[in-house]
Amino acid sequence: MTNQENESTYTIGELAREFDITPRSIRFYEEQSLLSPKRTGQNRIYCNKDRVRLKLIMRGKRLGFSLAEIKNLFELYDSNPNSSVQLKTMLQLTEQKRAVLRQQLHDIQMLMTELDDVETRCREELADLLRGE
Repeated sequence: MTNQENESTYTIGELAREFDITPRSIRFYEEQSLLSPKRTGQNRIYCNKDRVRLKLIMRGKRLGFSLAEIKNLFELYDSNPNSSVQLKTMLQLTEQKRAVLRQQLHDIQMLMTELDDVETRCREELADLLRGE
């Protein structure tokens, strides 16, 4: 981390280590217009805004948001920071993710019940076979 005009800057390697991702991932996020580092020759210089965005990208991915959804939120924020549109969009996306997760949880619970039934039948059949031997 360097200090240039009182603003912290970071190299791609420093951010990759901090967030435990590859430099290639960071370059991919740049290609997707999620990050926009300054350049000095061939070197990328990331500012604190890029670092915060990378942190938000990682959090968004962990929560199940697509890169397109994350990009949309960034664009909303850039066009009007702290707008009600951004907050309403985030609430809508959050509810959509919850609905998907609820359905997945329901599906998993159903599968667990089916597996329990299969396991019980197999154990009973195996016990019957072993008694018959």
